[in-house]
Amino acid sequence: MSLVTKDQLVQKLNPIYLPHEIEERILPLTEEINRLKKEKNAVILGHNYMTPDVFWGVSDIIGDSLYLSKMAKETSASMILFNGVHFMAETAKILSPEKKVLIADPKAGCSLAESITRDDVKALKAKYPGVPVVTYVNCSAEVKAETDVCCTSANAVQIVNAVEGDTVIFLPDEYLAGNVRNQTTKTIISHPGRCMVHEMYTPEDIRSAKRLFPGGVTVITHPECHEDVVKEADFSGSTSQMVDFIRKSKTDKIMLVTECSMGDNLRAEFPEKEFVSTCQTCPHMKKITLEKVRDALLKEQFEIFLDEEVISLAQKSVNRMLELSYKK
Repeated sequence: MSLVTKDQLVQKLNPIYLPHEIEERILPLTEEINRLKKEKNAVILGHNYMTPDVFWGVSDIIGDSLYLSKMAKETSASMILFNGVHFMAETAKILSPEKKVLIADPKAGCSLAESITRDDVKALKAKYPGVPVVTYVNCSAEVKAETDVCCTSANAVQIVNAVEGDTVIFLPDEYLAGNVRNQTTKTIISHPGRCMVHEMYTPEDIRSAKRLFPGGVTVITHPECHEDVVKEADFSGSTSQMVDFIRKSKTDKIMLVTECSMGDNLRAEFPEKEFVSTCQTCPHMKKITLEKVRDALLKEQFEIFLDEEVISLAQKSVNRMLELSYKK
């Protein structure tokens, strides 16, 4: 099963891919992958930054990292293939240690996750004893094991405000920390980590776009951008919050300040709207291709393995995030 039928998939991909590529490469691979999913009782989770062929063609569940983390825990499938980067697949394994969790390319990393280690977190905890540690899920399982509660860009402010105390160690994204700082009364201790995609955007990118479209353009940024970029935008939110905003918005011209494939996927979802972009691409996300997805399922390769102690400790921080995010 996939998100769309064959005809719907072709309709979504037509504005982005050449017709012969759809017919000769994408459709045959999509059919093979969807057949393998049934044979192996597998579910494919697709992050919003996947290319449209992977995102629409073979993903069973799509969304941002918070939603996919939740669904990884709830799925009844015996195998999970996470189409995203390595820390995301690790998160799925943390929440479902009894399941076989695969990633299509183990080299699909993350500049932000690689900016901090478990020892770095230990050092900060020693420097600020008793201060709660809130860690963005864009980090390794070992870093999650040293944190009190995880967060995503969608719930960062909510989580920071929910933990006890008037000071919080917020890791590892310094730009997200800056944007959280502007929305809370708590003191935020940050770490010098950045997303290699979102750090490239500047306030001038937005000002230039507004000059080019004097009739009006609605600018949407990701909070991993610098706070000066966020201040220039009309809206800032996680990838899921972007989708909700666009769905509810009456504007027909939108500038996305985030990863390229997010724009491609939204063009397919909202064909009635016009998207403009200062496009920046994540090379790690683009390592995930249909061919690699097929091979991962066929050979059941690139399984995620984690130390039991790390899983046990990291579960507490991720489950605490889910409890605080979804509590009624």
